Amino acid sequence: MKFIKSFLGITFILPVFLLAQTKANISIQNNSALDRKETVVTIKWETILSHYPQIDSTNFVVINSATKKQVPFQLEHKGLKKIQNLLVQVDVKAKSTLSLFIQKGKPEIFTTKTYARFVPERKDDFAWENDQIAFRTYGKAIEKTKEDAYGLDVWVKRTNKMVINERYKLGDYHIDHGNGMDYYHVGFSLGAGNMAPYLNDTIRYSGNYHQWKVLDNGPLRSTFQLIYDTWDAGGIKVKATKTILLDAGSQLNRIENVYSFEGDKPLPVVVGIIKRPETGIISLNEQQGIMGYWEPTHGLDGTTAVGSILTTPVNNMLVGNTQMLAKTAVKNNEPIIYYSGAAWDKAGKITNAEQWFHYLETFKQQINEPLIITVK
Repeated sequence: MKFIKSFLGITFILPVFLLAQTKANISIQNNSALDRKETVVTIKWETILSHYPQIDSTNFVVINSATKKQVPFQLEHKGLKKIQNLLVQVDVKAKSTLSLFIQKGKPEIFTTKTYARFVPERKDDFAWENDQIAFRTYGKAIEKTKEDAYGLDVWVKRTNKMVINERYKLGDYHIDHGNGMDYYHVGFSLGAGNMAPYLNDTIRYSGNYHQWKVLDNGPLRSTFQLIYDTWDAGGIKVKATKTILLDAGSQLNRIENVYSFEGDKPLPVVVGIIKRPETGIISLNEQQGIMGYWEPTHGLDGTTAVGSILTTPVNNMLVGNTQMLAKTAVKNNEPIIYYSGAAWDKAGKITNAEQWFHYLETFKQQINEPLIITVK
């Protein structure tokens, strides 16, 4: 189809695609039998530009075609200067398609639902959270002290507001002041789903992270990198970079690790969850790569649920006296991706082991059956 325009007696014939585009249409198709609620969807910015080249990245809105209301969004940079992706948070019912469109306009101020930061005032902690749960890990300043810990720590919460800064400022986060607390014990373990090399039936812990970088920071997704110095992993020199991503609405982090090491053979690694002395409920699914744990109730503090989902083949899963481990392997300088996270019964969303294990199974199914994105 062509467009004909006459100016000063001269006729121009212009292809339609060269005319100014005023909007772009986005179709999000859910072919699975699962409802997707508060899901953060990633749309390549290059694809949007190809259909809406005149878009002003500082002056546009995303609209739900059915409700005509604005949809929360974020421009994802992945630590780069140029925009990499458009993120939107939406609900998509099972076996249905959601239609959105982008047009010029002033976006609303969206609620911050994820946050991450380096915490130098607390011995180089790195802490991050979303509207469901919070986590932290430990840095250089705490190494070789009695407070040192090797795994991922969980900060339970029962508010959708961001709490990290408030808790550090108060300095009393081991007591619940109404929004949750830190009662999770990590110690000499992988905590809530950290990964480490595993050689000669031994976990080869690294030191704590020594470098960090925030790549994106809300309102819908926070992503950061932690860099670990070279260490001796049972006779093999290993270096690691961990990229952790937490989306709004999710109980689980997406963790991408890159290990650099000597030799051509794959490096055995484990994802681990600390096991309590008291009786809890364990669910292990080697075929699906799902490891779930409903901890024993911690007095009046409630119950923490922890889980990990591997996307690489699991050799086997082990339950020891102090940890549950899922064994897999990684190639030199190739990323390995898995998911780990937690929930708290007092938050009121997941209140028993059956619900937690179902959450993990559903999460894995969503990984296996991704949404289909089309831009026109």
